[in-house]
Amino acid sequence: MRLAVVSPFVDRRHGTERAVAESLERFALQPGVEIHLYSQRVDDLGGVARFPEGSPKACILWHEVPAVPGPHIVAYLCWFLANHVQRFWDSRFRKLKFDLLYSPGINAFGADAISVHVVFGEFYRRVRPRLRLRGAPLSRWPVIIHRRLYYRLICFLESLIYTRKRTELTAISQHSADSLRELYGRHDVRVIRYGVDTSIFHPAARRARRDSERSSLQVGSSEFCLLLIGNDWKNKGLDALLCAFAECGDLPLVLLVVGSDDRREYSGALEKLAIRSKVKFLEPSHDVMKFYAAADAYVGPSLEDAYGLPVLEAMACGLPVIASARAGASEIVREGENGFVLRHPEDFQELTVLLRRLCSNPNLCVHLGEEAARTAKGQTWDRNALDTWEFLKAVLEKKGKL
Repeated sequence: MRLAVVSPFVDRRHGTERAVAESLERFALQPGVEIHLYSQRVDDLGGVARFPEGSPKACILWHEVPAVPGPHIVAYLCWFLANHVQRFWDSRFRKLKFDLLYSPGINAFGADAISVHVVFGEFYRRVRPRLRLRGAPLSRWPVIIHRRLYYRLICFLESLIYTRKRTELTAISQHSADSLRELYGRHDVRVIRYGVDTSIFHPAARRARRDSERSSLQVGSSEFCLLLIGNDWKNKGLDALLCAFAECGDLPLVLLVVGSDDRREYSGALEKLAIRSKVKFLEPSHDVMKFYAAADAYVGPSLEDAYGLPVLEAMACGLPVIASARAGASEIVREGENGFVLRHPEDFQELTVLLRRLCSNPNLCVHLGEEAARTAKGQTWDRNALDTWEFLKAVLEKKGKL
């Protein structure tokens, strides 16, 4: 099989891109497979050679697509156009023909198979109330206008591409599959959930680093440490989490918030809620394990999240989790057995009850963490890649090329 994969970048630091990297390395082990990767940047991916001068023995040939700096919508449009032009050039002048074109997300008009990692139509519906110009500071208008234009562009492309019956789709959660059915009439979407590397994320690794990481992050031995990881803190539910955290002022709680958003936007809320000394904002790190090692529980009250990989990673580490019902990861959480599902993520009172329940019951935390780790063992990247490979073979067979 000669497979073309179109993804703007591939690495192991982001959910979608990590899934692509994990799959490609495993696809390359399949007999008779030649993978051509059209991407602007490739990091942390083994067995890659540049095309056309790369080693003929390499199973992953990287076609470097030029990147254009600038606002995200401009960079995206240039990427979308450039990868089409480059693939046309390879087809026309290098006589390079592909059996299958695979894309994680909206990257190509002619993709045979797409894995949907975010349904922007649903995401935009959730965040649109926060993108109003009225009431927003004038300094925020350029950012708001840019986001509205970008989201509308992607929603438009989704309506063109996802409604094509010849394009086969997978989704990373039933939540996303339901959105594809409701918005684009797709009743044939296969669910292939994210995986986790249990050789890195496991309870023993967390316990071994617990004391040193808590010390480095200045978390007291008697404090109950909550963790939230991700960008776009508004959508990750940080507002409700801070309110619930403040309601638990009588408990020895500390909160770690990891991400690259502007923490200054929360200065007023921290002062008003009188929790500034108990909330620590931290920059992202390649060594994400240090955050899980320092934590006692993971809290993910997302307003909208196609999956929420940190929830799964926290479970693999043996941490009790609170996952939003609007996050795909909640589908592997069994209420009260391996974690809790937050039914209404905007309701900080519901979240307050769950935080108090965890903090006041160490035995419950141990039980939830043990069951969470057992659940995560079945959610591996090997399983994810195998299911994706079987999906691609089925698409190829449907095309009559297998």
